[in-house]
Amino acid sequence: MYIKFLVIFLVLICASRAVKDQETDKYHPQIAKGRVYKVRPNVQASDPVENEEMQKFLDSLDNEDIRHPPIESKTGYSYKSSNPEEENPSFWTNKAQQELEIALGLEKRNTNVAKNVILFLGDGMGVPSITMGRILHGQENGLDGEEATLAMDTFLHSGLSKTYNVDHQVADSAGTATAFLTGVKTDLAVVGINAGVEPGVCSTGKGNEVNSVLKDSHDEGKSAGVVTTTRLNHATPSSAYAHSAYRYWYDDGDLPEEAKINGCKDIAYQLYEHLPEIEVALGGGRRYFKPKGTVDETSTSYNREDGQDLITKWQNNMEDMGRKASYVWRKQEFDQVNVDEVDHLWGMFQPSDMSYDVDRDPADEPSLAEMVDKAIQILRKNENGYFLLVEGGRIDHAHHGSNAFKAIHDVLSFDKAIKQAVDMTSDEDTLIIVTADHSHTATLGGYADRGTPIFGLAPELAADFRAYTTVLYGNGEGFQQSNIGDYTASMERENVTEEMTGKINYEQQSAVPKDSETHGGEDVAIFARGPMAHLFHSVHQQSYIAHVMRYASCVGSNKAHCTNRDTTDVIVTSEPVTFLGYTLKKGDSESALYALFALELVFAICILVGLSFVKKK
Repeated sequence: MYIKFLVIFLVLICASRAVKDQETDKYHPQIAKGRVYKVRPNVQASDPVENEEMQKFLDSLDNEDIRHPPIESKTGYSYKSSNPEEENPSFWTNKAQQELEIALGLEKRNTNVAKNVILFLGDGMGVPSITMGRILHGQENGLDGEEATLAMDTFLHSGLSKTYNVDHQVADSAGTATAFLTGVKTDLAVVGINAGVEPGVCSTGKGNEVNSVLKDSHDEGKSAGVVTTTRLNHATPSSAYAHSAYRYWYDDGDLPEEAKINGCKDIAYQLYEHLPEIEVALGGGRRYFKPKGTVDETSTSYNREDGQDLITKWQNNMEDMGRKASYVWRKQEFDQVNVDEVDHLWGMFQPSDMSYDVDRDPADEPSLAEMVDKAIQILRKNENGYFLLVEGGRIDHAHHGSNAFKAIHDVLSFDKAIKQAVDMTSDEDTLIIVTADHSHTATLGGYADRGTPIFGLAPELAADFRAYTTVLYGNGEGFQQSNIGDYTASMERENVTEEMTGKINYEQQSAVPKDSETHGGEDVAIFARGPMAHLFHSVHQQSYIAHVMRYASCVGSNKAHCTNRDTTDVIVTSEPVTFLGYTLKKGDSESALYALFALELVFAICILVGLSFVKKK
């Protein structure tokens, strides 16, 4: 009995850990009982107020009062969560334990070869956009919003991506797409060519072309697909198949004389040339593929100056090659596509970009999730697997227009497409990556109360006694008020209301006037699941993403993952051991075992000594 108690005592000593005293964080607000918070003068925004009065008020406050929010809610929304369980410490402890169990499970790495790779690219989807999307998703489902979970949130591996171009601190979508699709960073506005090019000069691109993961996948016998809500010849999708010194050479009419002389091809023509090796291409942009003067049933006026009808040429080529191919441009035709009878699908549902999701007519255009569903059904028929690029491209466009309403609703549409892909695939053989090419200047601030509508107002007036939204832009069209036009004129900041800010076309205010809001230069998130997803673990160069996709799926030059499958090279952290209610890590377990071994030796010696005394008697 005493021996057992001794063993337990020694094991518990080996497993114990010292707990450090917590230090007070002097940089963040401390909500203390009995603290008196000063409030702003009770002044309406429409009242004539002298700046001196506001300055007196500001001067009367100490730094803490200025920087931190008051306890009392100033809006009609509860300062507390609508879930009373959040006030119980055990709620947070249990949630943390659940996350801990998931994290411990990650010690078993999925080192399978990725038969399939799906790259989801949220154009302009910085971390603030993800947070806003999560809150909107929750609020649309009856929650406060902040506690909600997006499909991309459930991916167990993550990292950050450095987005800068070789020649720009704040990047554009062409240079970034070239980075994450080819593995080589390049200059702003350049598609599929390394930084040896002079942007906009055709001749300098010769010999500097770089191939994408899509092409490498095709060369290994896999199928390939591109799905986007922008034009199929826009910056992101074109980086998967094209090489262009300038991203805006959409069709032959955009080519300068130097490019024509030196034999450069427009991006639409390059898509046509590469479509035999791209089984699925869905998006917008059909005006770039037929001769100028052609008009279809929707009154679309086409752009090409070379007289070529690339859509008809593709259909004829597919027939000559014996391929089962279908071209669609209406939702009804899209819905009627029988995936068992089609191996190549080309769909363009708008003359230019597809509609924002909140503007989309479901009878005319498929959703991004519907296009992903159709694409996967076709691509997975190839036993060798597939590579699929999916872009939520209009997140970016809405942000450029300072329209958070459309941008964040497109984040939700993008997330639904992610969930669709997750539901249709398996982590055993499909690597799914979600990331962005760059961010925007959108911010979320203002100490909003819990549950405040994401497009709503901050709880207090600003220093000019006027309301402001929690979502703002660093620069953009909404400078002082929406659509003011003349930014040089004397003006006062528009006093906004929730009725205004919740409308579909409202432009959030910005600090600096710009005709088009700009990209943001901060790092963007990477989420991953499936084979080799653990390779995303830190802050990475954006070009690293392409190399992970190649390595995981054994395409391109680095095939070490499929040629050397010796599991001894795989580092797997051992599982924790639970003993008497204590969870012991590897080091703790080893220490406990050594202690037990020492005790057994002592016991054995004692027994031998005891037996010798018995024999002598």
